[in-house]
Amino acid sequence: MKIGLFFGSFNPVHTGHLLIADYFLEFASLDKIWFIVSPQNPFKVNDKLIDEKLRLEMLNIAIKNNDSFVASDVEFGLDRPSYTVNTLKHLRKTFPGHTFYPIIGGDNLQSFHLWKEYEDILDHHEILVYRRAGYIENKELSGHPKIKIFDVPLLNISSTYIREMLQNGKSIRYIVPKNVENFILENKLYANQ
Repeated sequence: MKIGLFFGSFNPVHTGHLLIADYFLEFASLDKIWFIVSPQNPFKVNDKLIDEKLRLEMLNIAIKNNDSFVASDVEFGLDRPSYTVNTLKHLRKTFPGHTFYPIIGGDNLQSFHLWKEYEDILDHHEILVYRRAGYIENKELSGHPKIKIFDVPLLNISSTYIREMLQNGKSIRYIVPKNVENFILENKLYANQ
């Protein structure tokens, strides 16, 4: 099975994440998209994250009606911070019958050469990249035969923007799925960060 791996904090998951995942499902000939909830990104050590189990729960709520999407807590049991190379090694060992395709944004491609053991990732995986506005492509890596760049229609929203909206008492309607909005409001998430 061909599995796209969409790594992220998903703090919270939003419509933009779902659109990107759906695009790759359709245009990269993948069988499934696994959303990998990262407990701690090594490049975002000081980020204020709500509990990873709450982020996983929101993701499950957001994707519950799509059998092609899977919310994964695989990194919860791995060493922290969460290094992509370690997660990929674990997944290859645990699911030898699957082929995994990490999905990253163009902003991450710029710094990909700084990732732990990035050469190992390229040796074992094709990387699917969605362009991000405002980021210049890493010319050396964007021409790599294992890196495939896609022009995905993007929404200019971020989890940071959503958290700021909530902290300022503003509506997040339509930015996140309705069931995720309800979960955030019922549990008073992000209001006091």
